[in-house]
Amino acid sequence: MPRAVAPPPSGEFTVRLTKPFSGPPKHIVEVIGEPNRPASVRMTQYNGHAKSSEKVGDMPADDVQELMSLISTIRGFPSHATQDVYGQDAKVDFNTFEIQWSNEDDDPSAGSISEIAGEQKDDFKRIVDSIEALGRTFAKRDSAI
Repeated sequence: MPRAVAPPPSGEFTVRLTKPFSGPPKHIVEVIGEPNRPASVRMTQYNGHAKSSEKVGDMPADDVQELMSLISTIRGFPSHATQDVYGQDAKVDFNTFEIQWSNEDDDPSAGSISEIAGEQKDDFKRIVDSIEALGRTFAKRDSAI
């Protein structure tokens, strides 16, 4: 069941990767922008509950289109509010005007990690790896916190 989250302004999207799946975050990558335009990338590292570093950068429009295409493949994937059903120890939140999805949503059809199709696990891993790579590639400048 999708979350009841207000959609962003028309055309805007937010992609957020948080590690680990549960507990205080240690690593967050956020991409915010609009399709067909450059986007902002923020990568934050935590030491306990405090930020230890935050880097920002800009992502070219071509990479935004590639990310949007990749992320759109998770539409309809099962999710579970308390269990990492994809085995990546990561939360992915995707929010556009049309789609609001998170692998932390309460979806009674999700079952357990052993019930998720191997192809869906592979697709989810590819998305997690891609978001992390975007953070490493484009978030290079120290953020003015």
